[in-house]
Amino acid sequence: MRVLGVDPGLTRCGIGVVEGVPGRAPALVAADVIRTSPQADIADRLLALDAAVDEWLSAHHPDAVAVERVFSQHNVRTVMGTAQAGAVAIICAARRGLPVALHTPSEVKAAVTGNGRADKAQVATMVMRLLRLDTPPRPADTADALGLAICHLWRGGARR
Repeated sequence: MRVLGVDPGLTRCGIGVVEGVPGRAPALVAADVIRTSPQADIADRLLALDAAVDEWLSAHHPDAVAVERVFSQHNVRTVMGTAQAGAVAIICAARRGLPVALHTPSEVKAAVTGNGRADKAQVATMVMRLLRLDTPPRPADTADALGLAICHLWRGGARR
């Protein structure tokens, strides 16, 4: 199974693809960050995200898409941007008939590190080890996207 993980964000949207089966070490296919300018109009930023996610879907042909579930924060503006970016990824997948799963940060942390309260450095280190990389994926948004994909893969690709 091939899973595209998306760590949504308007300025930096982590994106990564892993391949494998539950119970076995996953393999890295690709990972990067989609960037948009904070000075750009919101509509242009969302269109840029739409185009970039669509390119990733065309290039990597995932079987499913895993997106981080937005959770409440004190900064409403950040939550709104994250939710908008996540919605773009969900719509891109839906256009292609791909199953979409939403995973909370604590679910991802628990799946990847065994601890639902792990910090970003621990997640990045475990993603590096699980994917047999020489260095942790950078920036953290990329590691988080790969963690989302691994979490979904290991949960049997269940649709949520």
